Amino acid sequence: MKIKSVQANNHRKCFEIETVRGSLTLPYSKAAVVPTAKNRVVEAYVDKELGSEWITYRLESGADGSVPCDAFLEYNRDPEYLTKMLLHRLTVDALEKVKGAKLSRRELARRLKTSPTHLYRLLDPANYSKTIDQMVKLLSVLGYEFDYKIVREKKNAA
Repeated sequence: MKIKSVQANNHRKCFEIETVRGSLTLPYSKAAVVPTAKNRVVEAYVDKELGSEWITYRLESGADGSVPCDAFLEYNRDPEYLTKMLLHRLTVDALEKVKGAKLSRRELARRLKTSPTHLYRLLDPANYSKTIDQMVKLLSVLGYEFDYKIVREKKNAA
């Protein structure tokens, strides 16, 4: 997701970005190079060299750092971002299980009642047009189950 603008709010000690989907904030403490009261942010900008998907900032000391848009989405618990991360994790797990499976990919496709081409799309970590349901079915065919029964409050919930 592209970042349209960024502001460093030294009073609230956070970065504020504007995207197509709205505004998001991220505390300074979540940045790699952490600004302090004695070493404040003097400049923050959308980094065009990083595809407008990162912000870069400079401190009074001359040190600089960058933060990806994904850090803002994760911190703010963006539902679409979290769904994509779960889908990616399931895909990576499925790829590992397929490598160790005794079934051929053609047999997996047959058991899923789909084409080998579609199976390869399911196993592509960069493909987000698949669903979590499809990945759970694939893991099931491989002889694994997805435990969805545990829903708990996050320890660092905001």
